[in-house]
Amino acid sequence: MSVSNRLSKKKNKKVSYTKWGYIFLLPFFLVYCVFSLIPMLSTFYYSFFENYMSGLKTIGPTFVGFDNFVKLFTEADLLKYFENTIIMWILGFVPQIAVSLLLAAWFTNNRLKLKASGFFKTVIYMPNLIMASAFSMLFFTLFSNNGPVNMMLVDAGIISEPIHYMSSTVGARSLIAMMNFLMWFGNTTILLMAGMMGIDPALFEAAEVDGASSSQVFRTITMPLLKPILAYVMVTSLIGGLQMFDLPQILTNGKGGPDRTTMTLIMYLNNHLYSKNYGMAGALSVIIFIVTGALSVLVFKMLSAQREER
Repeated sequence: MSVSNRLSKKKNKKVSYTKWGYIFLLPFFLVYCVFSLIPMLSTFYYSFFENYMSGLKTIGPTFVGFDNFVKLFTEADLLKYFENTIIMWILGFVPQIAVSLLLAAWFTNNRLKLKASGFFKTVIYMPNLIMASAFSMLFFTLFSNNGPVNMMLVDAGIISEPIHYMSSTVGARSLIAMMNFLMWFGNTTILLMAGMMGIDPALFEAAEVDGASSSQVFRTITMPLLKPILAYVMVTSLIGGLQMFDLPQILTNGKGGPDRTTMTLIMYLNNHLYSKNYGMAGALSVIIFIVTGALSVLVFKMLSAQREER
């Protein structure tokens, strides 16, 4: 048998095994189509219909075109709720990424020789395992008007009367941002640690030989090579931020107080679903989908462009 015939047989044998890859992927695509793709297409479809409950009577579904979208931008405070969502996400994400970068740099620095690092890694990740409802109830109890935080501050003489955190815009937004920070900074730290551990140690050794300081190494080597991980962290955090619901929903009893300054886009969407206005809910879902996709692409392009410039 010639060499060419043997090679062709081996090639055919390898190709024949590719079908098993598709077979193993088939369950995922089936689940994705049934539980994600079809509902998403249905949402797009029903966003062009008037479909709501008036008492016990169902109105619709009646095709109304883009009327639902026009109502959202003209009659609703959609931009206000979008602003609330972005502000609370930024307030939680900025300290989250700063603390995570610092912790990741500490844990991956061999020169520090930190003891019990495994224990501390476990501890900082543990808040991510706590349910959002439990977190919200905990903070609601701690920072209530007669809660432990106000009691300690009054007893210590720092304040003369309890602070009404839930009644002020700054207080309510800060509590929600703090909860988001505490719940997710551990997960972000683990991701950044994985990125830092993937950097070639020879680069750091060469920088030390050249006399570079720790801050210079971090700025010129670590940060540029972390851009792919940072892009992933920022995009996923942005998607999660725009889908913020459980924390403000429970903390403010679904009202988005005070004066709807903590009302998020998903809370507003939930109100339409609760009132069974499915047409408006579908239109709002489509808007959130488009905004999330556009912002995610923008963030990814910006970080990719900075990486290419370097």
